[in-house]
Amino acid sequence: MHDPLAPPLAGATTETRNTTCYMCACRCGIKVHLRNGEVRYIEGNPDHPLNKGAICAKGSSGIMKQYSPARLTKPLRRKAGSERGAGEFEEISWEEAFSTLEERLRHLRATDPKKFALFTGRDQMQALTGLFARQFGTPNYAAHGGFCSVNMAAGMIYTIGGSFWEFGGPDLDRSKLFIMFGTAEDHHSNPMKTALSKFKRNGGRFISVNPVRTGYSAIADEWVPIKPGTDGAMLLALIHELIALGLYDREFLARYTNAGQLVNQDAKGDEFGMFLRKEDGDKVNPLRPANFWWWDRHTSKPVADHAEGADPALLGQFAMPDGTPAVPAFQLLADRVKPYTAEWAAGITGVPAETIRRMAHEMGITARDQKIELPIAWTDSWGKKHESVKGNPVSFHAMRGLAAHSNGFQTIRALAILMSLLGTIDRPGGFRHKAPYPRAVPPNARPPKGPQAVKPNTPLDGAPLGWPESPDDLFVDDKGEPVRLDKGFSWEHPLSAHGLMHNAITNAWRGDPYPIDTLLIFMANMAWNSTMNTSEVRKMLNDKREDGEYKIPFLVVCDAFQSEMTAFADLVLPDTTYLERHDVMSFLDRPISEFDGPVDSVRIPVVSPKGECKPFQEVLVELASRLKFPAFTTPEGGRKFRDYPDFIVNYETAPGSGIGFLAGWRGKGGEKSMRGEPNPRQWEMYAQNNCVFHYEMPANIQYMRNWNRDYMQWAQSMGLRRDADPIVIHIYSEFLQGFRRAAQGKRPGKQPPDHLRKRVETYFDPLPFYYTPLESQATDTAAFPLNAITQRPMAMYHAWDSQNAWLRQIHTYNFLFVNPVTARAQQIEDGGWMWVESQWGKVRCLCRYSEAVEPGTVWTWNAIGKAPGAWRLAPDANESRQGFLLNHLISEELPGPKAGSTVSNSDPITGQAGWYDVRVRIRKAEPGEAEESWPRFDAVPAAPGTGATPDTQSYFAGTGEWK
Repeated sequence: MHDPLAPPLAGATTETRNTTCYMCACRCGIKVHLRNGEVRYIEGNPDHPLNKGAICAKGSSGIMKQYSPARLTKPLRRKAGSERGAGEFEEISWEEAFSTLEERLRHLRATDPKKFALFTGRDQMQALTGLFARQFGTPNYAAHGGFCSVNMAAGMIYTIGGSFWEFGGPDLDRSKLFIMFGTAEDHHSNPMKTALSKFKRNGGRFISVNPVRTGYSAIADEWVPIKPGTDGAMLLALIHELIALGLYDREFLARYTNAGQLVNQDAKGDEFGMFLRKEDGDKVNPLRPANFWWWDRHTSKPVADHAEGADPALLGQFAMPDGTPAVPAFQLLADRVKPYTAEWAAGITGVPAETIRRMAHEMGITARDQKIELPIAWTDSWGKKHESVKGNPVSFHAMRGLAAHSNGFQTIRALAILMSLLGTIDRPGGFRHKAPYPRAVPPNARPPKGPQAVKPNTPLDGAPLGWPESPDDLFVDDKGEPVRLDKGFSWEHPLSAHGLMHNAITNAWRGDPYPIDTLLIFMANMAWNSTMNTSEVRKMLNDKREDGEYKIPFLVVCDAFQSEMTAFADLVLPDTTYLERHDVMSFLDRPISEFDGPVDSVRIPVVSPKGECKPFQEVLVELASRLKFPAFTTPEGGRKFRDYPDFIVNYETAPGSGIGFLAGWRGKGGEKSMRGEPNPRQWEMYAQNNCVFHYEMPANIQYMRNWNRDYMQWAQSMGLRRDADPIVIHIYSEFLQGFRRAAQGKRPGKQPPDHLRKRVETYFDPLPFYYTPLESQATDTAAFPLNAITQRPMAMYHAWDSQNAWLRQIHTYNFLFVNPVTARAQQIEDGGWMWVESQWGKVRCLCRYSEAVEPGTVWTWNAIGKAPGAWRLAPDANESRQGFLLNHLISEELPGPKAGSTVSNSDPITGQAGWYDVRVRIRKAEPGEAEESWPRFDAVPAAPGTGATPDTQSYFAGTGEWK
């Protein structure tokens, strides 16, 4: 044991290096203490703008990730004749690995690029992986967002031009009332915890709406338990109450949203539901015309949108000069929510009607009567000068609990509209954007538009992922059928901005819409916790064709650890840890900006890679160079970038643009920021500045950025925006109505297949509406009366950390948390074994009574249950013997409209996986049953190059040994 009074080791050298944490996706600044080159201690960096020195259990436990015996250290190839899943490998050299991939990928790129698919998990370099896929020419690329929270991103971005977390969040420094919906207890970890602490000390009131009261919700002033998947009903009822009481910010709605724009109400015409436009009006931006009409309250006549001196009517029915009936968009919203009363919502959500009415009143009164005014002059996009910035101090936060439902897009649209009714968007005390947002509604990036975009030896003509604006932006063939393997950007899931990673393996196994050859998975445990229907997906990975070949012929897995997924690989590429590599949190991807301005950051190696580990970034740059992708090759055909750090320094979005992955210390001498020539010392300058760059914007462009003229001009000059026109909030979505018109046959251009017309017409409603999640619609809810959900524990992040020696002491196995009333009704004891069944499968697990869960819901921690032997845990470790995985109860598909057909268990608009929609029943395990979790799997042997499984998980730093 360590003796604190012992003299220091003779001749020991100590040093401290700064980098960026990656024990979750929060990306805090850290100081790593080394002795003789070994990590001894990790602490928060007090000079970092994100966490300001705070660190959590995960962050300080990074040492245990670094020295985990599960570390993969050598490239591996499945032994000839062995079966996938058996985990039988032989060591190979990196040159063998690269040659194998180069030969295979070169052939696919020259013949049929779409037969190569690249899907990445919770990585933070999607700008690079997406660039690789685009340069290869494959449409089959997606990251984790489709099974995480694409509904949150899309629902808000298609409404207000920004979203929660990296792209925006609650201004808790000035807020008076904070309402959190469906947020896991570790989300935005340290910044949220410190902000909430300060908020409560300042007298703020915190309301949590969540089926479960853990983490942040545990310190809420009021917990409002709600049934999973019903938040949309509550939000619509809140909107109903605000409109009925007149507690909405009329001035904000009139000037900064499309609430006053006139909508065509000629039901017989093809333009029904579209905004009326003034033919001779100012289009502002020809690429996205804004020549709308208002009905002026002063003159009782139609006038141009934002005409000087005009005040738009928000309610009423009018006739245009040509006789066309029209109403303001806000009138349509008011009509929509009339039946969505508090009593109606109470019957769906389980939240009492009086609670809903009280919350709406509290929100409206706080926003109206506790206004904030900052003495900051600014000018809006229509030329009006404002002497101050005003704010309504009601703020919100929400994440996966709202997003991971098949009705999540419309739920989040309702939340964004509620925030807008209260006048809280990019104002003090409300929601504030973070660079590079706000962006246009929708952002300008579009996916490719058809199979003609996929050509041999040719990059795609658009990024693999994007933001469709109209049906003509869909990635479909002439028959309206999908081009992508996951069916993203098709009529099945038109606005799938992040793709549908959860459908990739099932579709590839089935050959629908076509078979593929090579599947490369990075940092995604698709054979365990990162997949729906885990048991069946594991079978799919092993399934063979009639000729004896695997249905997915070649599977490559890149990971830092021996996970459940690596056992199924044909080729394993050992990745580094975050302490061993260069990395960027980039404006081209996922920066860590603050409200006051852009922030990006880097990771720099603090220790050498273990064994033969190689960063996946380096793997991509190497492969791209060998395959001679245009972006990675000089005009003479030579290699353009030496390695990944060189790529980051010298890559530009366009020749001479001065815009690259990092915004700090640009220019030849590092004298420029945001944009400028490549700087050969850029990495060094980041290292000298705590690995972080922070640009503080002038005060006059820090607020009201959707409509701030000076901000728009600055953002355009810095390359954050293509255009400088205002980003008006979409209370009513004409874009959604455009898809509905196509489904109704009222719009020229791309048309949905006939069997999908009703689906598109139903769900692409321009105003939010509530519908029961698709899985509940396909389930006998009397037979399966309970909702089942998972969430990450605050001490662990997915499967990454549940093998961490220190963090395992907090959670070595998981229970199913059940309200005592619900458990006792089935005679299930606290701590007793029980069965949980859905229509898809069943698990045996341990019960834990909890009054911090609403009675109709059961829940557990995610990813703690393990397959035996995975992650170099002992085969009889608690994680595999007592821990369990709820994913065995979930399905990635639901029954389709025709017998034998299936549909994705996803939001029909975005393709967001419906993780939290499964319905279950519970029963007591029978006496004499094995007291261990079920299903059971064969133990996975140790992969070559991994460490020995220790008897106990106690690593003694300084000895290099596990005890």
